[in-house]
Amino acid sequence: MRDLSRDNRYLSINTATFGGQWDLTRIVDGLGRHGIPGISPWRDQVQALGLRESVRLVKDHGLVVTGLCRGGMFTALDRAGLAKALDDNRRAVDEAAALGARCLVLVVGGLIPHSRDVIAARALVREGIAALLPHARAAGVPLAIEPLHPMYAADRACINTLAQANDICDELGEGMGVAIDVYHTWWDPALAAEIARAGKGGRILAFHISDWLVPTTDLLYDRGMMGDGVIDLPGLRSLVEENGFDGFCEVEIFSRDNWWKRPPDEILATVSERFRTVC
Repeated sequence: MRDLSRDNRYLSINTATFGGQWDLTRIVDGLGRHGIPGISPWRDQVQALGLRESVRLVKDHGLVVTGLCRGGMFTALDRAGLAKALDDNRRAVDEAAALGARCLVLVVGGLIPHSRDVIAARALVREGIAALLPHARAAGVPLAIEPLHPMYAADRACINTLAQANDICDELGEGMGVAIDVYHTWWDPALAAEIARAGKGGRILAFHISDWLVPTTDLLYDRGMMGDGVIDLPGLRSLVEENGFDGFCEVEIFSRDNWWKRPPDEILATVSERFRTVC
């Protein structure tokens, strides 16, 4: 397993970690001050600055774009709705290509509106990804399915285990991969086997880290800083690295009542320290 204790060379920050306190320009400047070489921006921040200026900013600062957040949300109400979602996803692919992102992260969407049929939702997700894949292949942008914790199955992602994501990758083939977020997957009894399965296909495109607090007070906005919760972060990192992942550890923390209220420079300093001592 890689030694992370000396520097930040394998550290990336997902820009959601700041809770909207900084725009993309200030985030990039902050990463430079703290010696953090990786970034995973959200599309709304890229669009607010403009794609061309965002590309220039990232390249001028020598940052590695570990992923673009996010594509997906395929579970539209009808055929017209799916077509609209695909149009937006193709734009996301183009943005990821321009930024040189290592992948486009897919949060696939929950139940079809006014439906209780999770099987139909998953079928529509598979259809949407299959329709998007030729455009992504042509652009050279891998698609990374991010399975979300089952508590999000209804509203955010009906793909909830790494096994489900691997099944879609098996079916669709080239250009497909997974984003493994410890917050969403740490509990899964099949996780080790499914990480090995993803690794055999070279499919581990992203590794997201945070922590699971006990108690968790909000289903979306109460993720913990690494070391403040119960996830075995070194153990999970060892698993992905033993199975071929040699990329960045991407910190993604949604924390409305804690970290999002703290100065962003404090967040970055704490992330750097915990990355080296906890992860």
